[in-house]
Amino acid sequence: MLQNTFIILTLLTLFLLYRGTGKNKQVVFIIFFWQLIIGFLSFTEVFKNTPLLFPLAIVGTIIITVFCVSKLATEKLNTDYLLGIHMIRIPVELCLYQLFLDAQIPKIMTFSGYNFDILIGISALALVLYRFLKKKDISKRYFKTWNIIGILFLSSIVIIAILSAPLPIQQFAFEQPNIALLEFPYSMLPTCIVPIVFISHIMLLKKL
Repeated sequence: MLQNTFIILTLLTLFLLYRGTGKNKQVVFIIFFWQLIIGFLSFTEVFKNTPLLFPLAIVGTIIITVFCVSKLATEKLNTDYLLGIHMIRIPVELCLYQLFLDAQIPKIMTFSGYNFDILIGISALALVLYRFLKKKDISKRYFKTWNIIGILFLSSIVIIAILSAPLPIQQFAFEQPNIALLEFPYSMLPTCIVPIVFISHIMLLKKL
């Protein structure tokens, strides 16, 4: 059930990116193709059996993210759909908490630890409702601050996740390491959902 939910969330994130970027097929196809590769490697337990290969996947994801940002035009962006991407952070955080209960990730990666990302998801929902009910744009100053805080929150949990994984650089959670993100379909979180969230923040800031 949790695995199916996570796959649906990944596909929904891709759909929101497609609509939020003005239906940019090239960017969505690149990320989708990358997920086919990541999905195959995690489903066949390559990452689980050889964890040192996963950092290479992260490097590849960073390169793809930078490339995708360079291909997006700000005049075609749809703010509501890009904000919808951040609303996905709410169910994602709930999935992470269940993974913690299943001893697949450490507590520090959840909202009961040092992961405050769910607050950005809740605030994104509030921003969408504000735009819908008030029929006007959000204050540029507030919106810029919100995006910067969102990037900082996301960056902090990414660092925690990396330092909690069973890698030579592991610094946290030795008693319950981050092993879920090496497995299918949770490997799509750092290689698909997280970069798309970063892309959304960056493009919203560029649009300002």
